[in-house]
Amino acid sequence: MVLEVLLFGLAAAVAEVFGGSIIYFGRSWPRRVQETLMALGAGFILALVFLKLIPESIRTLGESAALYCLIGFATIHFFEHAIVGHLHFGEETHSDVMVSRTASISAFSGLFIHAFLDGFSISVGLQFNHLVGVLIFVAVLLHKFPEGLTIGSIVLAAGYPKKKILLSAVGLAAATMLGVCTVLGFRQVNENLIGMAFAFTAGVATYVGASDLIPEINKSKDRIPPLVVFAGMLLFYLSDRILEKLL
Repeated sequence: MVLEVLLFGLAAAVAEVFGGSIIYFGRSWPRRVQETLMALGAGFILALVFLKLIPESIRTLGESAALYCLIGFATIHFFEHAIVGHLHFGEETHSDVMVSRTASISAFSGLFIHAFLDGFSISVGLQFNHLVGVLIFVAVLLHKFPEGLTIGSIVLAAGYPKKKILLSAVGLAAATMLGVCTVLGFRQVNENLIGMAFAFTAGVATYVGASDLIPEINKSKDRIPPLVVFAGMLLFYLSDRILEKLL
């Protein structure tokens, strides 16, 4: 199980580095592709929250699950916005608002916390409910590549040497793995703590999907990405049904 958790975390981390590498090597990635990936990820994440994570946490904790969902939501808001300011997803969205080195450091700090919680969520899911863990992994993977593009574009806009672009993506990948490894020591825990972890993850994922991803998608001048959100929800539903039969 430990090896499986590490491999899933590593796959998510590699997707992050790949996104940053696109910026590092100066390749242009079509904006429509980025928006489509974000839309698919947003729909998948939100369906995961409402169809799996919240029901699982309520089953374990009862009404108190709502409190831990709120704590998760508030935690990611605090780090991403109250501490480091507003963040956006997607290549080139920062060129006119995040050009100072101070802003780039702030953005990296917020995304570092975000990436850590991604890894934390994957590890919790895989260790305590394998099906939910696989679904969390897919949800995280869908937004890791755009996240890598994001940090790469911020660092580029801040005027850092090009090698810093790749280092920033590697840093977020390391944060993901740190989140994965943090939970590996929690295998012998009671069911209530598991429920708290799922509820906290639900709050974090709700924030990522509804506050980070959906607003960026809704800014699109293309009508397709908002519709792809529904495709992401459908993808989750079908994935859930298939995985239930296979696992």
